[in-house]
Amino acid sequence: MVFFAALTFVGLQQESGLSLWLALPITLAAMVVLGLLIERIVLRPLVNQPQISLFMATIGLSFLIEGVTQMIWGASPRGLELGIEDQPFDWLMDRAGLNVSQFDLFAAVVSGALVAALAIFFQRTRIGRALRAVADDHQAALSIGIPLQYIWAIVWAVAGFVALVAGLMWGARNGVQYALTFTALKALPVLILGGFESIPGAIVGGLIVGASEKLAEVYIGPHVGGGIEGWFPYVLALLFLLVRPEGLFGEKRIDRV
Repeated sequence: MVFFAALTFVGLQQESGLSLWLALPITLAAMVVLGLLIERIVLRPLVNQPQISLFMATIGLSFLIEGVTQMIWGASPRGLELGIEDQPFDWLMDRAGLNVSQFDLFAAVVSGALVAALAIFFQRTRIGRALRAVADDHQAALSIGIPLQYIWAIVWAVAGFVALVAGLMWGARNGVQYALTFTALKALPVLILGGFESIPGAIVGGLIVGASEKLAEVYIGPHVGGGIEGWFPYVLALLFLLVRPEGLFGEKRIDRV
């Protein structure tokens, strides 16, 4: 969905000639519709199925979306402009010797605001608490009157919005290309490290993955020929699965036989 969002936005800008503020709401509407279609056609028939079935369905769906997107917009890399320059702050460079990119700071602020908004949504709103209840136990949620299909539709509409933000940030940083899919897959090590059910865990996991892959590239990369930044987070996630499979903030579950 991240690749679809970024490529759709670029296609509307470059081929249709739409401005930034006109292409953005159209792309958002397309992502919400895509999320609703995914929930209705693919995931609703898999309700109450094993989690591995849902996981494999989403993986297969991601490749299908990529193929359809490339058929519509093409597969060549494209640039994405948001009007924010990828240049360091001069005053930070002069006074503190810090090379902080304006775009990176903007992306960090947007990401932090999005995480805070989602945390408030899930913790403080009635719909957010219903989403958490459905995630914990479908049958129990249904027994107290929570409409499961309505809740899943909201989940995937929100997922479309989050994918749009991620696609715009990564597309503007590294260009819109097929590699965005593999970048988005780094969310899996983040969730494994932090815990699948914890928002603070996702934040801490993201920081650990981001710092560890850079440190590994600098200190370990030269000894193994370099290029380990792309796969080191998955090695780290594998080690966590061996030692603490529930993640740093996940709840340990004990199944009694």
